[in-house]
Amino acid sequence: MVEQKRFALFLATLDSEFVKKTYGGYHNVFVETFGDEGEHWDSFRVVEGEFPEEKDLEKYDGFVISGSSHDSFENDPWILKLCEIVKKLDEMKKKVLGICFGHQIIARVRGGTVGRARKGPELKLADITIVKDAIKPGSYFGNEIPDSLAIIKLHQDEVLVLPETARVLAYSDKYEVEMFTIEDHFFCIQGHPEYNRDILFEIVDRVLRLGYITQEMADSAKATLENRGADRKLLETICKNFLKGRVPAN
Repeated sequence: MVEQKRFALFLATLDSEFVKKTYGGYHNVFVETFGDEGEHWDSFRVVEGEFPEEKDLEKYDGFVISGSSHDSFENDPWILKLCEIVKKLDEMKKKVLGICFGHQIIARVRGGTVGRARKGPELKLADITIVKDAIKPGSYFGNEIPDSLAIIKLHQDEVLVLPETARVLAYSDKYEVEMFTIEDHFFCIQGHPEYNRDILFEIVDRVLRLGYITQEMADSAKATLENRGADRKLLETICKNFLKGRVPAN
């Protein structure tokens, strides 16, 4: 009998009312995006100080660190604890997929620098350019490596200086580091492969109501998704291939 694969999701965000009502929480959004039938997924609400026991890390085949409204360069106790766990996972060479805040936390742990985005925040569907020379054909990207990917972006911080051993896999007009990898066990994305149009629109409406963005910024964010969508299927496949150590067939 094949042993059941186990994954742990580190949620650095709380569930919005919309996500709770529509999807039953972010746990389900992530598992629907990155999970496969027959797997076991555990969630730890790290933003509330909930972490696995160190002795239990070994039993997981891979980990996902979510986005967050918190800054990855802050020193809140839960952020420092998350950094400690990531250090441990690095030593264990466990596969970790870092998304947005998670992408920045991994850069921080490995000696990179994270901070406020130099060219300002981003809230929209954006195109990121793939560095094809940095990707081996037949890796988790498959044999057909795209020139670019459309991905939903929602962040105000960025990786300013990459860790020494990191390889940039994608960049954009505004940000030098949209995607990077370290060895074979860390894969990091600044955008949100798990977000869809409805999730983005609800966040846009919410931050507009709270006065964090202008009406103009809200309208322009929504306009980016008027005539096209994110490359969700391809992003999902790349992330799954990485997490599960799959090399796509020719």
